[in-house]
Amino acid sequence: QVQLVESGGGLVQPGGSLRLSCAASGSDFSIYTMGWYHQAPGKQRELVAVITSGGTTNYADSVKGRFTISRDNAKNTIFLQMNSLKPDDTAVYYCYAQPPLLRAYWGQGTQVTVSS
Repeated sequence: QVQLVESGGGLVQPGGSLRLSCAASGSDFSIYTMGWYHQAPGKQRELVAVITSGGTTNYADSVKGRFTISRDNAKNTIFLQMNSLKPDDTAVYYCYAQPPLLRAYWGQGTQVTVSS
């Protein structure tokens, strides 16, 4: 069982920045693929960014050049640095953990609202 706790969401003006964090339980964090999805009202959950155990990253086209995913294995935590935020980035952001050969685990979500 993996428990995930997100933090860092909030209200920000267009062009601003936020940094999301996701802390994971368990001793095998370093071998998990980790990532972030977001879900806007009335829309499907979409992948935002992913980072493998080896540090390889991948991003949705809509956030490339603006968002950066990173991980700190010593702290069992991943981060999502979000810059140049746009109103279209408004959504609930969910952290997930994918252990090898097991099902994915999800956090409870954190709201990000980009509005003036």
